[in-house]
Amino acid sequence: MELMKNGLAKPAILRISSALTQVLPQFNENAFIDNCLDNIESLELKERVNHLIVVLHQHLPQDFSLTAQALANIVPIWDFGDPDDALRSFAAWPLIDYIAEHGIECPEIALPLMKTLTALFSAEFAIRPFILKYPELCHQYLTQWCQDDDHHVRRLVSEGTRPRLPWGIQLKPFVKDPTPTKIYLDTLKDDTSLYVRRSVANHLNDIAKDHPDVVINMCQHWLSQCDNKPTDELQWLIKHATRTLVKKGMPEVFPLLGYTNKPKIKVEMLRCDAKITLGDALSFTLEIKSTAAKKQRFVIDYAIHFVKANGATSAKVFKLKNVELAAKQTLVIEKSHPIKPISTRKYYPGKHVLEILVNGECKASQSFVLHLD
Repeated sequence: MELMKNGLAKPAILRISSALTQVLPQFNENAFIDNCLDNIESLELKERVNHLIVVLHQHLPQDFSLTAQALANIVPIWDFGDPDDALRSFAAWPLIDYIAEHGIECPEIALPLMKTLTALFSAEFAIRPFILKYPELCHQYLTQWCQDDDHHVRRLVSEGTRPRLPWGIQLKPFVKDPTPTKIYLDTLKDDTSLYVRRSVANHLNDIAKDHPDVVINMCQHWLSQCDNKPTDELQWLIKHATRTLVKKGMPEVFPLLGYTNKPKIKVEMLRCDAKITLGDALSFTLEIKSTAAKKQRFVIDYAIHFVKANGATSAKVFKLKNVELAAKQTLVIEKSHPIKPISTRKYYPGKHVLEILVNGECKASQSFVLHLD
């Protein structure tokens, strides 16, 4: 697999240089290329971004307004690179992050410039310092951008305001209180572009990590606004947005996904190995019966409460089965879960607990003892 840092190697630098040469008559192309390539092979991806920003500042006009005029003119002549190159968009990354570094004192120039360039490489990282420093001004721009014809610009609204955007600086005010971003998500949830709707879902998933009730309430409100059945697009968005809550087994999330609210079931039998040795598999059999007079849909998961170093336990939830049971129907499920050494978990001997979850609620449990040898 191609290393991501190679997206900012010589071919990308040549593309940057070619564009700047066309919009800045006095631009020293050869010196720029030499400065960019100096020691770049030793740098990782984000280090390369920062290195190129430094070099750009050495070769671009020191007056940011002049640089902004030049950068705004590169879009029509931009070389998008080889269509088969998955990293081809990275070439524009340092140009856009340059705005965050050297345009922070000129928001009225920098923000429109980011809108212009975001189709080359998303300005989701570059806009975040502006949101923190100029929240009211950014809100004015972001509200307008929600209605923009370009789906790249609309996505920038959602992605740029994500509280916990990977690789981006954390927007701590939105982590503490996500309310200011709800107006954007309400507008963009029905966007015609999957690119935008996926960003909305990821934004909601960010919020769910700190404020699960906010996400539940927003999704419930959106569903309540549907005249009949929600669209497939909205159902997909909600499913994608609530994946963290599903993984945590939050009961309120399952009705949002079309599952029966508080299903009427009874666990007739749960049997598992009484003891196992590290390297073996925990085998268990589950018999579950519907006590309802109509068909029900629900999710069956299982959790293992692993013993920690201090003797306490910590639960890890695993997917088991999505179930549709007819009235009074009984279902038998057999499962074998490997308990093998892995890099992300250290095992400790002792009494563990297997728990059966239906729509996130515990319906039965059984203990077993783990031996390390």
